[in-house]
Amino acid sequence: MPADLAVIGLGHLGLPLAQAAVAAGIPTLGYKTGPEAGSLTAAELRRMLSGGFRTAAGPAELGRVRTAVICAPTPRGADGTLDLSQVEAAARTLAARLRPHTTVILESPVQPGTTEEFLRPLLEEGSGLQAGRDFHLAYSPSRVDPGNRDFTPANTPKVIGGLTPACTESAAAFYSRLTDKVVRARGPREAETVQLLETNFRHVNIALVNEMAVLCHDLGVDLWDVIRCAETKPFGFQAFRPGPGVGGHATPQDLRGHPGRALRMVELAQQVNNHMPQYVIQRAATLLNEHGKSARGARVLLLGVTYKPDLADQQGSPAQEIAIRLMELGASVSYHDPHVPSWSVLDRPVPRADSLYEAAADADLTILLQQHRTYDLQGLSVKAQLLLDTRGATPTGAAHRL
Repeated sequence: MPADLAVIGLGHLGLPLAQAAVAAGIPTLGYKTGPEAGSLTAAELRRMLSGGFRTAAGPAELGRVRTAVICAPTPRGADGTLDLSQVEAAARTLAARLRPHTTVILESPVQPGTTEEFLRPLLEEGSGLQAGRDFHLAYSPSRVDPGNRDFTPANTPKVIGGLTPACTESAAAFYSRLTDKVVRARGPREAETVQLLETNFRHVNIALVNEMAVLCHDLGVDLWDVIRCAETKPFGFQAFRPGPGVGGHATPQDLRGHPGRALRMVELAQQVNNHMPQYVIQRAATLLNEHGKSARGARVLLLGVTYKPDLADQQGSPAQEIAIRLMELGASVSYHDPHVPSWSVLDRPVPRADSLYEAAADADLTILLQQHRTYDLQGLSVKAQLLLDTRGATPTGAAHRL
C-alpha cells in the first residue's frame, strides 16, 4: 500500500505523530534519522502495522508521499545551542527525492527563522524546486505530552504556520485529519515562536515554584499546602509543582548565540532548575546528619528514576545527577522503578531493589524522585527508616517533603 505520509524521525516526536496518523486511517511511512528511537509496546506496534504503518526500506520511498513531516531531534550542543545536524540530514535526504506539490512540515524544536533560513535553502538546493511555488513548506510546533490520557493528538489543537497562505492551508488540510482544531499562525516564524514560548513557560514557572520550595523550607512553611490553596483561585494563576529537577525532551531556549536577543528570565530559570539536584543532595545529607548518620557509607534508595510518572522514558531525568552526587559523597546507592528493569550511572550498573518494602526498611534514606502510580506511599512512609519526598506525594507528616 503506498503511503500518504512520511514521518522522518521516529523518536519521541515522530512516533506519536505516526500513531495518530495511523489511528486516523492514513497510510504512514516511518523513516529513521539516527539512533534515537521512541518506545512502543508490542501491542502498540501490532496496531500500527495492522493500520498501515511500515518503516521505509530506503530513502527512495520518501519521493512517493504527499506529505513529509520532519521530526528529527534537536539536542542542545556543547555550546548550548540547538544541534540541527539531524534536521539537516533529514532535509538533504528528502530534498533529493522531493516531488512537486509535496507538503513538507517541520515539527522539530527550533529557533525562530529556522524553517525559512535553514530548512528552505536545503530543500530548494537539493530538489531544484521552489518552496511556496513548487512545494508547500510549513512549521508546526509539536505538542506531545507522553502519558497524558486527557489530551491526545486528536483533541490537542495544532498550530500551523506556512511560508505562504497556500502552504498554511495545505498543512492545515493534513492536520485536520488528525485533530479536532487547527490554529493558523501568521507564518512559520510565529509558529516557531509558539514552541519557544510554550517550552519556556513551563521551565520558568517550574523554576519559580522550585525557588519557592527552597524559601518555604527555610521559613518552615508547607509549600504544598500553599499550592493547594493558591490553585483555588479561578483566574490569574496556574499551579506548578516543584521537584528534584526538570526532565523531558523539550529544553528551554534562551536564544544564546543571538547577540542582543538573550532571554534573561529563561537563563535564570535554567540556573534555578539545574541547581535542584544539588539541593536534594543537601537536604538528604542534612536529614542523615540529623539522625546521627553520615552520607559516607549510607545506604540510599532512589524511587522512580524516569522523568515522568508511569513512563519508562529517562530523558533528562534528574535521577542520574542525584545518583552521581550521592556516590561522590560515598553513599551506597540502589534504586527501584517498575518501568526500568536495569539502570547504569557513569557506565556502572546500579543495584535494583527487588522487594520495595524490604529495601526501604533496609535503607538509611529513601528518596522519592518520581511518583509512579504503583507506589503505595502510605505503606512506604511506614516501612522506610527515613523518607525524603521530592514530589509532595506522601500524606502530610508522613515524610520529609521538599
